[in-house]
Amino acid sequence: MIEPINSYIAVLDACTLAPMPLCHTLLNLAEEPALYVPKWSERILEEVASSLRKFGRTEAQISRRLKAMRDSFEDAAVSGYEDLIPAMTNHEKDRHVLAVAVRAGAHVIVTQNEKHFRQESLDPYGICKATPDKFLCDQFHLEPSITLDAIDRQASDIRSSRGSVLEKLKIDAPRFVDMVVKSGF
Repeated sequence: MIEPINSYIAVLDACTLAPMPLCHTLLNLAEEPALYVPKWSERILEEVASSLRKFGRTEAQISRRLKAMRDSFEDAAVSGYEDLIPAMTNHEKDRHVLAVAVRAGAHVIVTQNEKHFRQESLDPYGICKATPDKFLCDQFHLEPSITLDAIDRQASDIRSSRGSVLEKLKIDAPRFVDMVVKSGF
C-alpha cells in the first residue's frame, strides 16, 4: 500500500468514480505522494459498473477499469460493514455508503448526492461529506503542487494537456478548475 502524506480517509461514492476524468483525478491524488486514503466497497463498485453500462461502456471495458482500480488500491475495499446498514439514518439508497465509511473510520464521504447524507446522520460518526468539487478544492489548498502534479500525470496518461484535463473536470468540479486557472500555477 502507498503511504499517504497523512491518514485522511475518504470513501468515494459511485457517482464520483463513474465519470472517468473525475475518477482519474481523485485516484491520482491517492497515489504517491498520496494526499488521502481512498475507500470503497464491492457494492459501490457494482454501482460504478451499472453507471458505466448506462454510459455505453462494454463489459470488457468495465471489467478492465474495475480491475485496474482494485489492483492499484488493494486496500481500498471495505468489507464487514453490512451489519451496520440498519443503524444508518441517511437516505435508504446510500445507507451502505455511510456504513462503509463508519467501518473504514473515514473522515469524509465524497459524493455528488449531498441530500442522501444529511449532516445529522453523519455527526454521530464524526464523518463529513464533500462534493468532488469541494474535496478537490481542499486538496489544492492543502498541497497545490502535489495536486497539480496529479493533474499533469493525468494529462500525460491520456496524452493530453493540463488545460484539456481541466476542461473535462469542469463538469464535476467547476470551482476547483477556476481555482487552478486563477492560481497561475
